[in-house]
Amino acid sequence: MTTALSARPRKSVLRIVTGFAAREFLRNVRMVESTFFIIVLPTVLYLMFGTLASFGDGPVGYGNVSTYNMTAMAVYGATMATSVIAGSAALERQQGWGRQLGLTGLTGAGYMAGKVFVAIGIAALPIAVIFAVGALTGATFTDPWRWLASGGIALLGAIPFALYGLAAALLFRSEAAVSAASGILVVLAFFGNLFMPLSGTMLDIARFTPIYGVAGLTRWPQLEGTVISMESGAPQSDPLWMLLANVGAWTLIFAAICLLASRRSTRR
Repeated sequence: MTTALSARPRKSVLRIVTGFAAREFLRNVRMVESTFFIIVLPTVLYLMFGTLASFGDGPVGYGNVSTYNMTAMAVYGATMATSVIAGSAALERQQGWGRQLGLTGLTGAGYMAGKVFVAIGIAALPIAVIFAVGALTGATFTDPWRWLASGGIALLGAIPFALYGLAAALLFRSEAAVSAASGILVVLAFFGNLFMPLSGTMLDIARFTPIYGVAGLTRWPQLEGTVISMESGAPQSDPLWMLLANVGAWTLIFAAICLLASRRSTRR
């Protein structure tokens, strides 16, 4: 009897969290402005650079040029999704929305758990859409498992950027800050060797930017560390440990900024 009574609240909390996450997921999908930048724009960019280019069928590693562009746009859409959702969640809590939701029985931990589910779900959408479009328009992998591996890495690699969006919201505490963070993410994507192959000094700088590691890991099933460059000469490659170190270092940096910003807001 005691076991049954203790289990009942857990089931109720789980139902509340999943119900909240489902409603939030649908609400975010219906928001045209966010859906456009997270799903539509990366897909259009892939179609422009991945399929309309005459060299899209050219072999590159375990895929082709279209595959290279497809994974890049998937990373862009997924990182944009997690940063926007996390930043919006932080602003909602600062504005007292969490207290309103508390009337429904949703705890603070449940609110954040629900937002995590939403961020992962929204991040999976551009990956799924772009990979589906890619499969229909000439993007290829030599082995089926490489599709799953690349998509899964893109999704996992987008998670640290939730800390990026959260840091922006905690530091500047306004909706404009989240929008600015999204704009800066576009610049980081360019300098992170995501939109076009960099070379020389630009490539050396790119290796220290936040998106470079995620992009390299997502492309690993296709390139296994080989770096596509616009300049001639001996091919370059990135060791796996370096890409993992890049992602780990920036995750710690974003987490530290969140911690410092949170303490600053608490002092106020």
